[in-house]
Amino acid sequence: MAAPIPFSEPPWLMGLPSAHYTDSHRKFQKAIRPFIQKHLLDHAIEWDKAETVPEHVWRDFTEANMLLPTLPAPLPVAWLKRLGIHELLGGLKVEDFDYMHSLIYADEMARSGLIGPPGSLTTGFAFGIPPILKFGDKQLQERVLPDLLTGKKRCCIAITEPDAGSDVANITTTAVKSSCGKYYIVNGTKKWITNGIWSDYSTMAVRTGSPGSGAAGLSLLVVPLKGCPGVSMRRLKVAGQVSAGTTYIELDDVKVPVENLVGVKGMGMRYIMTNFNHERLSVAISVTRQARVALSTAFEYVMKREAFGKPLMDQPVVRHRLAKAGALLESQWAWVEQFAYQMSRMPKDDADRELGGMTGLLKAQAGMILHECANTAVLLFGGNGYTRSGQGELVEMIYREVPGARIPGGSEDVLLDLAVRQLVKLYQAKTKALEAKAKI
Repeated sequence: MAAPIPFSEPPWLMGLPSAHYTDSHRKFQKAIRPFIQKHLLDHAIEWDKAETVPEHVWRDFTEANMLLPTLPAPLPVAWLKRLGIHELLGGLKVEDFDYMHSLIYADEMARSGLIGPPGSLTTGFAFGIPPILKFGDKQLQERVLPDLLTGKKRCCIAITEPDAGSDVANITTTAVKSSCGKYYIVNGTKKWITNGIWSDYSTMAVRTGSPGSGAAGLSLLVVPLKGCPGVSMRRLKVAGQVSAGTTYIELDDVKVPVENLVGVKGMGMRYIMTNFNHERLSVAISVTRQARVALSTAFEYVMKREAFGKPLMDQPVVRHRLAKAGALLESQWAWVEQFAYQMSRMPKDDADRELGGMTGLLKAQAGMILHECANTAVLLFGGNGYTRSGQGELVEMIYREVPGARIPGGSEDVLLDLAVRQLVKLYQAKTKALEAKAKI
């Protein structure tokens, strides 16, 4: 029996001490790993090549309540108990779930190294449902949450448009009230919408204000999709994560009841922003695990692959590449753990304010480190890393997913700039508060 390959697991799972994890976290990890391995990871490469995940996998996960850990912590305990859900796998009480459990779940779901298969299940659930939970009024929640939380129906988040990606304030999809006042009439297009093709509903960013109203004119609306008159959807072929169901949505005079407005008209931008901490941390965790899989797969390969009469690992240049990428990987993981720990100890409003910019930086750096680790793996695999079959097929697949880590969820350059602007804004606000306090 061989020891784990270096870099193949985070330090706390390699037997090293950590202050972040309790017995509850360790028990949860041991409970969910076999389920995820059996129902997802064992088939991830096969399903990603087929460009879709079978429908029964959605049922396998929802019937076991194994998509609930994609939601922000704390979980919606009152709702879950109303639906008869009191525990997650391993006996974890829903009220005890925190962001360290969330970290463990996201890391385990990405252990194949591919984001498409888990993303086909989790993305809409993780990011489409939370705004309804946090900001939706009672009647909207009563109509849609029971089916969404139990997986009877599916939801996606639809923000991005062909001409408005990271530039959310310039969304042009319109929602105008009908003459009778009972409906919003929605017109526009949404692009690169993960899980859209399978979704019954979309939590959608729409413009309810005038064309020049910017962020102040945005609202969130729960828009019916599958089978709804005026809605047409088609899948988009992207470089990686094809099995996640990236979708192009066209909306032509779609009638949506005014009761489907999420929260207050004109508050859409704020609602979207409060969703970003959870989204970007989730992405950073998964992407960091991808980097881990790429690097450890290369590490294992160069220990057995021979060239010039000796294993590649005996070449100093190979060890140098592994060392550089490994240092970046483990530094990133430590930062991911720190963020999850902080979010599990802070009220959400405080976390949104204090960590918002830095969570964007965390997500951006995860993409950069995935690029370094995937690039290292492909180079060390040589021709095998450039081939869509055989020994290097996994690292070749991961390499194609690098842009999917650096662009969606806020593109890298936008997030780098946002992080610093947010830090400046926070610094100025705190300085102003201290100066006001000193005058008292």
